Amino acid sequence: MPRPPLDGLIDDLYYLEGAPPYARLTLPPSPSALLIVNLGAPFRIRGGTDNETAEYADGCVVTMPTRAFEFGYPLRTRSVGAHLKPWGLAPFVPMPAAELCDRPVTIEQVWGRPAIAELRDRLATADGPYEMLTLLEEELMRRLSETSGLGLVRHTSGVIAATSGAVAIGDLSAAAGVSTTHLAQRFKELIGVTPKRLARTYRFTATAFAIDPAGPIDWGELAGRAGYFDQAHFGHEFRAFTGLTPTRYVEVRRRFLREHPGHVFDGWPLPAD
Repeated sequence: MPRPPLDGLIDDLYYLEGAPPYARLTLPPSPSALLIVNLGAPFRIRGGTDNETAEYADGCVVTMPTRAFEFGYPLRTRSVGAHLKPWGLAPFVPMPAAELCDRPVTIEQVWGRPAIAELRDRLATADGPYEMLTLLEEELMRRLSETSGLGLVRHTSGVIAATSGAVAIGDLSAAAGVSTTHLAQRFKELIGVTPKRLARTYRFTATAFAIDPAGPIDWGELAGRAGYFDQAHFGHEFRAFTGLTPTRYVEVRRRFLREHPGHVFDGWPLPAD
């Protein structure tokens, strides 16, 4: 966990090294953003608004996505990074988040080649993971900037998160004393999506995380408890977010459990078909 004030923007800083369980992993949309500083061989990303696969040597910045991405890893990977809250990237990037929505960019495109080259050199020669995470935290502290509208977006997003998306957007704007148009504009500037889209993402993610692939699943009961109109509505949302039907999603999760018994499947990534 980063220290304040970064903890209000970032869920965690992490170090990753080794052989991924699969060469390709699918990352469905979730209410989070991602920053990776790559220290190993390049990785590849496909998805979003572009069906072409792009190579990322120095790392990448991914604002909150609306579509699934596919990450292709080298045989061995090494990186440090940050899992950020939906609004968390805004103080660290010079452009509106809407310009980056579903369009991952390299860190060089955001911070410039000299800066990222220096940071990668310092990270590569650091004395172990703890020092590397400290260096990344210091870099983010140094780049932290004042961001207009961040307080509004952060507070409103917190209400959306606390209700797992089950809140009327009109009520949020009224409580904040702004118009729905103003609120949507601020969200698109700082998160890249509207409040309504963020609420949909929180609801879907909470519902998908509640699925236990090891046991029987009552899809109708699950959909109703999550507030979807019916099972068909839930299935449509599932395909929109993951590209998979609910039953196919469970099959992929069970495949992972079979092929990696005892391995904790941490978070959202899925083996790519």
